[in-house]
Amino acid sequence: MGAGNDTILLKVKKGELPSHLAIIMDGNGRWAARRKLLRVEGHKAGATAVDKIIQASIQIGIPVLSLYAFSTENWKRPETEVNALFELLNFYLKRKAKSLIKNGISLRVSGDISKLPLKSRKLLNETITNTSSLNKLILNLCINYGSRDELLIAVEKLIKKRIVLGDIKKISSLPEWNEIEENLYTNGLPDIDLLIRTAGEKRLSNFMLLQSAYAELYFTDIEWPDFGESELLKALIEYQRRTRKFGGLVEESKTGK
Repeated sequence: MGAGNDTILLKVKKGELPSHLAIIMDGNGRWAARRKLLRVEGHKAGATAVDKIIQASIQIGIPVLSLYAFSTENWKRPETEVNALFELLNFYLKRKAKSLIKNGISLRVSGDISKLPLKSRKLLNETITNTSSLNKLILNLCINYGSRDELLIAVEKLIKKRIVLGDIKKISSLPEWNEIEENLYTNGLPDIDLLIRTAGEKRLSNFMLLQSAYAELYFTDIEWPDFGESELLKALIEYQRRTRKFGGLVEESKTGK
């Protein structure tokens, strides 16, 4: 981090940190348009921002980082842009493979990657395998991800498991939440504590609706390519100012309320 952020970093580290930070990376296209550049140049600048936030997350001590890289709705974009996005993903994975291992980063993917180009699928699976034992940071890339699709897939998996078990009563009974959770893409990861969205939009856009049930939401007008370490620290300071009650009362026994 830059020298100007060191004092803020120490302050942040003394407070409660999110066990799972998620970011909706928005604004690459607008960033490029304002500079009269092609949209793909905005995505390339966004990839540089990803590097900065990964390194900052490690330095701060955040254990899980989820990034919304490509949604199930993004297939509606022009084919040239979609192809460019996956070429950029391929380039990133090849260029960063050794760096991920060196920095102790375990790659996970949330989403249906069966629809991705073959090269992208191979690179993702190879990287996931090669980094599976690392534990300094779990980097969860959300690719071809949509929360509603995730829930439908989880329910389908659950039904199939029950059929295999052959328990008729179990097949027709309502599932417990933990059974649903075990079949989500994020199985084994903690729920989201802090969810950030860049570029001024204030909606979740079908992103981790179940996992963010009690997440603190932070919206910023900064476009993703300009979202760096100092902006992340601002978000964390705001997170640490908030009181998280999870539906209950804070210090109930002390206040008598």
